[in-house]
Amino acid sequence: MSQITENDIRAALASDAERAFRMIIELYGRKLYWHIRRLVITHDDADDALQNTFLNAWKNIGSFRSESSLLTWLWSIATNEALNLLRKRAKENSVSLDDIEGILAASAEGSIWFDGDAAAVRLQNAILKLPEKQRIVFNMKYFEEMTYEQISAVTGTTTGALKASYHHAVKKIEQFLEED
Repeated sequence: MSQITENDIRAALASDAERAFRMIIELYGRKLYWHIRRLVITHDDADDALQNTFLNAWKNIGSFRSESSLLTWLWSIATNEALNLLRKRAKENSVSLDDIEGILAASAEGSIWFDGDAAAVRLQNAILKLPEKQRIVFNMKYFEEMTYEQISAVTGTTTGALKASYHHAVKKIEQFLEED
Protein backbone atom coordinates (compact mmCIF):
# COMPACT_ATOMS: atom_id res chain seq x y z
CA MET A 1 0.00 0.00 0.00
CA SER A 2 1.28 3.48 -0.76
CA GLN A 3 1.84 6.12 1.91
CA ILE A 4 -1.47 6.82 3.63
CA THR A 5 -2.40 10.35 4.61
CA GLU A 6 -5.05 11.69 6.95
CA ASN A 7 -6.88 13.09 3.91
CA ASP A 8 -7.03 9.55 2.45
CA ILE A 9 -8.57 8.33 5.69
CA ARG A 10 -11.10 11.16 5.80
CA ALA A 11 -12.16 10.38 2.23
CA ALA A 12 -12.48 6.67 3.05
CA LEU A 13 -14.57 7.43 6.16
CA ALA A 14 -17.33 8.77 3.94
CA SER A 15 -17.67 5.55 1.97
CA ASP A 16 -16.00 2.61 3.72
CA ALA A 17 -15.53 2.88 7.50
CA GLU A 18 -13.80 -0.51 7.80
CA ARG A 19 -11.20 0.40 5.18
CA ALA A 20 -10.72 3.80 6.80
CA PHE A 21 -10.20 2.16 10.16
CA ARG A 22 -7.57 -0.22 8.77
CA MET A 23 -5.83 2.84 7.37
CA ILE A 24 -6.00 4.55 10.78
CA ILE A 25 -4.35 1.55 12.42
CA GLU A 26 -1.66 1.40 9.74
CA LEU A 27 -0.90 5.13 9.88
CA TYR A 28 -1.16 5.76 13.62
CA GLY A 29 -0.84 2.38 15.39
CA ARG A 30 2.89 2.48 16.06
CA LYS A 31 2.89 6.12 17.13
CA LEU A 32 0.00 5.54 19.54
CA TYR A 33 1.63 2.38 20.90
CA TRP A 34 4.80 4.23 21.88
CA HIS A 35 2.85 7.12 23.38
CA ILE A 36 0.93 4.66 25.56
CA ARG A 37 4.07 2.61 26.31
CA ARG A 38 5.85 5.64 27.72
CA LEU A 39 2.94 6.15 30.10
CA VAL A 40 2.27 2.56 31.21
CA ILE A 41 5.82 1.16 30.70
CA THR A 42 5.11 -2.53 30.02
CA HIS A 43 4.43 -3.96 26.59
CA ASP A 44 1.43 -5.99 27.76
CA ASP A 45 -0.23 -2.95 29.34
CA ALA A 46 0.56 -0.82 26.30
CA ASP A 47 -0.88 -3.48 24.03
CA ASP A 48 -4.07 -3.68 26.15
CA ALA A 49 -4.49 0.11 26.23
CA LEU A 50 -3.85 0.35 22.48
CA GLN A 51 -6.46 -2.29 21.78
CA ASN A 52 -8.93 -0.39 24.00
CA THR A 53 -8.00 2.82 22.19
CA PHE A 54 -8.87 1.32 18.82
CA LEU A 55 -12.06 -0.29 20.15
CA ASN A 56 -13.15 3.04 21.61
CA ALA A 57 -12.24 4.83 18.37
CA TRP A 58 -14.17 2.29 16.28
CA LYS A 59 -17.28 2.66 18.46
CA ASN A 60 -17.10 6.44 18.23
CA ILE A 61 -15.81 6.99 14.69
CA GLY A 62 -19.22 8.27 13.68
CA SER A 63 -18.98 11.09 16.23
CA PHE A 64 -15.53 12.21 15.08
CA ARG A 65 -15.68 15.92 14.32
CA SER A 66 -13.58 16.99 11.39
CA GLU A 67 -12.46 20.24 13.06
CA SER A 68 -9.62 18.40 14.78
CA SER A 69 -7.10 16.04 13.28
CA LEU A 70 -7.61 12.30 13.58
CA LEU A 71 -4.30 12.02 15.39
CA THR A 72 -5.36 14.55 18.03
CA TRP A 73 -8.63 12.70 18.53
CA LEU A 74 -6.84 9.34 18.77
CA TRP A 75 -4.17 10.80 21.06
CA SER A 76 -6.90 11.92 23.48
CA ILE A 77 -8.44 8.45 23.50
CA ALA A 78 -5.05 6.77 23.92
CA THR A 79 -4.06 9.07 26.79
CA ASN A 80 -7.35 8.39 28.57
CA GLU A 81 -7.01 4.64 28.05
CA ALA A 82 -3.45 4.67 29.41
CA LEU A 83 -4.50 6.68 32.46
CA ASN A 84 -7.48 4.38 33.03
CA LEU A 85 -5.15 1.39 32.94
CA LEU A 86 -2.77 3.08 35.40
CA ARG A 87 -5.69 3.78 37.75
CA LYS A 88 -6.73 0.14 37.47
CA ARG A 89 -3.18 -1.03 38.28
CA ALA A 90 -2.99 1.36 41.23
CA LYS A 91 -6.29 0.01 42.57
CA GLU A 92 -5.15 -3.60 42.06
CA ASN A 93 -1.99 -2.87 44.02
CA SER A 94 -3.84 -0.85 46.68
CA VAL A 95 -1.81 2.29 46.09
CA SER A 96 -2.73 5.77 44.99
CA LEU A 97 -2.11 6.87 41.44
CA ASP A 98 0.62 9.17 42.79
CA ASP A 99 2.42 6.14 44.29
CA ILE A 100 2.17 3.92 41.21
CA GLU A 101 5.55 5.19 39.95
CA GLY A 102 7.33 2.67 42.21
CA ILE A 103 5.56 -0.20 40.51
CA LEU A 104 6.17 1.31 37.08
CA ALA A 105 9.85 1.94 37.91
CA ALA A 106 10.25 -1.72 38.85
CA SER A 107 8.66 -2.63 35.50
CA ALA A 108 11.11 -0.35 33.70
CA GLU A 109 14.04 -1.96 35.49
CA GLY A 110 13.03 -5.40 34.23
CA SER A 111 11.93 -4.36 30.75
CA ILE A 112 13.88 -5.42 27.68
CA TRP A 113 12.96 -1.99 26.30
CA PHE A 114 15.42 -0.49 28.80
CA ASP A 115 17.89 -3.38 29.17
CA GLY A 116 21.50 -2.34 28.82
CA ASP A 117 20.69 1.34 28.84
CA ALA A 118 21.15 2.73 32.35
CA ALA A 119 20.60 6.30 31.11
CA ALA A 120 17.19 5.36 29.67
CA VAL A 121 16.19 3.71 32.96
CA ARG A 122 17.31 6.76 34.95
CA LEU A 123 15.40 9.10 32.63
CA GLN A 124 12.28 6.92 32.78
CA ASN A 125 12.47 6.75 36.57
CA ALA A 126 12.76 10.54 36.70
CA ILE A 127 9.74 10.90 34.40
CA LEU A 128 7.76 8.48 36.56
CA LYS A 129 8.30 10.72 39.58
CA LEU A 130 6.48 13.57 37.85
CA PRO A 131 2.84 14.31 38.61
CA GLU A 132 0.50 12.78 36.01
CA LYS A 133 -0.14 16.00 34.05
CA GLN A 134 3.56 16.92 33.87
CA ARG A 135 4.46 13.37 32.82
CA ILE A 136 1.95 13.45 29.96
CA VAL A 137 3.04 16.90 28.78
CA PHE A 138 6.72 15.98 29.00
CA ASN A 139 6.24 12.76 27.04
CA MET A 140 4.24 14.48 24.30
CA LYS A 141 6.64 17.42 23.98
CA TYR A 142 9.97 15.61 24.43
CA PHE A 143 9.40 12.21 22.83
CA GLU A 144 6.63 12.97 20.33
CA GLU A 145 7.84 16.50 19.53
CA MET A 146 4.28 17.78 19.59
CA THR A 147 3.64 21.51 19.63
CA TYR A 148 1.94 23.10 22.62
CA GLU A 149 -1.07 23.74 20.39
CA GLN A 150 -1.31 20.01 19.55
CA ILE A 151 -0.94 19.05 23.20
CA SER A 152 -3.59 21.62 24.10
CA ALA A 153 -6.01 20.02 21.65
CA VAL A 154 -5.41 16.62 23.25
CA THR A 155 -5.49 17.66 26.90
CA GLY A 156 -7.85 20.63 26.82
CA THR A 157 -5.27 22.69 28.71
CA THR A 158 -4.12 26.18 27.72
CA THR A 159 -0.75 26.52 26.02
CA GLY A 160 0.45 28.76 28.84
CA ALA A 161 -0.32 26.09 31.44
CA LEU A 162 1.32 23.46 29.24
CA LYS A 163 4.48 25.53 28.92
CA ALA A 164 4.60 25.90 32.70
CA SER A 165 4.01 22.16 33.20
CA TYR A 166 6.76 21.27 30.74
CA HIS A 167 9.18 23.75 32.33
CA HIS A 168 8.50 22.34 35.82
CA ALA A 169 8.83 18.79 34.51
CA VAL A 170 12.21 19.51 32.94
CA LYS A 171 13.47 21.14 36.15
CA LYS A 172 12.30 18.18 38.26
CA ILE A 173 13.91 15.68 35.88
CA GLU A 174 17.17 17.63 35.92
CA GLN A 175 17.10 17.72 39.71
CA PHE A 176 16.39 13.99 39.92
CA LEU A 177 19.23 13.17 37.51
CA GLU A 178 21.67 15.40 39.41
CA GLU A 179 20.83 13.64 42.70
CA ASP A 180 21.76 10.18 41.41
